[in-house]
Amino acid sequence: QVQLVESGGGLVQAGGSLRLSCAASGGTFSSIVMGWFRQAPGKEREFVAGISTSGIITNYVDSVKGRFTISRDNAKNTVYLQMNSLKPEDTAVYICVAKRVGRSVRGNDYDYWGQGTQVTVSS
Repeated sequence: QVQLVESGGGLVQAGGSLRLSCAASGGTFSSIVMGWFRQAPGKEREFVAGISTSGIITNYVDSVKGRFTISRDNAKNTVYLQMNSLKPEDTAVYICVAKRVGRSVRGNDYDYWGQGTQVTVSS
């Protein structure tokens, strides 16, 4: 079992930036794919970004490409989501996710979920 704890959410103006962090424990961090989902009120959870074990391969939903960057620090068991040029439609609870050991970054079949951190973008 992998435990995930997000931090870094908050209120930011449109066009601003925010960096989310996710600390992982209970697994071999360097051997698991990590990612981020988000969920806005009244909407289904949406995949945002994923990153391979090495950090070399990343995937993004089209709506955040060029604005968001996912990265990881395996020495710190932490994954990050740098969010730039934020828009009001980015407002959501952002949820850190992880896959079981042996799964590829390909596909959105994440197995472990954090509790989420609120990101609010004002206009």
